[in-house]
Amino acid sequence: MNILLISQYFWPENFRINDLAAGLVERGNRVTVLTGIPNYPEGRFFPGYGFFKKSHEEYRGVHIVRVPVVPRGRGGALRLVVNYISFAMNACLLTPFLLRSKFDMIFFALSPLAEGIPALVMKRMKKIPVMFWVQDLWPESLSATGIVTSPLILKIVEKLVRSLYMRCDRILVQSRAFIPIVQKRGGDAKRIAYFPNSAEELYRPVTVEPGALESTRIPEGFIVMFAGNIGAAQDFPTILSAAERLREYKDIHWVIVGDGRMRPWVEEHIRMKGMEAYFHLFGRYPLEAMPRFFSLADALLVTLRKEPIFAFTIPSKVQSYMACAKPIIAAVDGEGAKIIEEAAAGITCPAENPEALASAVLKMYKMSETERRRMGSNGRNYFEMNFERNRLINILNGWMREMVEENPRCAF
Repeated sequence: MNILLISQYFWPENFRINDLAAGLVERGNRVTVLTGIPNYPEGRFFPGYGFFKKSHEEYRGVHIVRVPVVPRGRGGALRLVVNYISFAMNACLLTPFLLRSKFDMIFFALSPLAEGIPALVMKRMKKIPVMFWVQDLWPESLSATGIVTSPLILKIVEKLVRSLYMRCDRILVQSRAFIPIVQKRGGDAKRIAYFPNSAEELYRPVTVEPGALESTRIPEGFIVMFAGNIGAAQDFPTILSAAERLREYKDIHWVIVGDGRMRPWVEEHIRMKGMEAYFHLFGRYPLEAMPRFFSLADALLVTLRKEPIFAFTIPSKVQSYMACAKPIIAAVDGEGAKIIEEAAAGITCPAENPEALASAVLKMYKMSETERRRMGSNGRNYFEMNFERNRLINILNGWMREMVEENPRCAF
């Protein structure tokens, strides 16, 4: 198959769609990714990239075509909205000139606004089917993260999403809880399927030798590690408040490996509260370093704000944590907590409850190493049964082939 994958963010930005695209290439497909200029999460173009630099690249057999975007910046929501719109507009305007190949299908996953509109334009132009992998429910996620607060704009986005669901040939959802909402918004039940996130193959239990870079950074004591985006959705006020409650336990350290728009606020809070001795911001590291950092943690942390929409979501870091066989502390509601409890892979507590999170950390802290190791092993076993990368990509490849074969203009 010749697959057009539309993703506003792609390598060298660190998103799971990178590995999925490479996995499709591994199965004999030709994959072209239409994306923007890398600028996540710093909010500025990566070194060496610009409006007229590296517009065509290759990554693990994937051909990359880039269109200009306004970088997302590190400021307010307006800049982020402009970033979304700039990608959608330029993708619609430039793809007829940039993409002249005959594709069999279109796949997109991250943004119904930035990616969905170009996908429908390309569907109409090339008369090929579209598959949408729903990672977040819009407009609810825009409202919950504070990106958009205007009721009028949220209503417009809702109408756009409804139109998109009605026009997609196949809709995949990363959480089963999404299915009734997608159906209510116009998605045909016969065209919807559950397809969870996985984790790259490098996510597995590893051993880090003494003196390695990762080990030199980790303080001595009990390590609670959070990895990923430092954003509004991740509820850092609750994490910081829980850490303050446990400050008398001098050997409990909170380690954050990641970056994001909320980092300046977190840094200021740490400074004002005098938390530098036990709350550590390591910044962003390459994907390849993450399993090594995870191996040095005693527990891995996942948090989300207490919003109805987030209760439907399975945070993608849950799969990465499970794959590395480490116990999980989760301050989340709904589906994310349900998965961890079902796997017996950690301790869960309600979202936005600092006291409950502090209690969960303390409970994990007081457990024996054997108990924590058992939780990690449970998580790894659950991952292999439900989220293993190659099995899921094989399923996706099969669904894509079925969809293309049903299209009378099938070209492969």
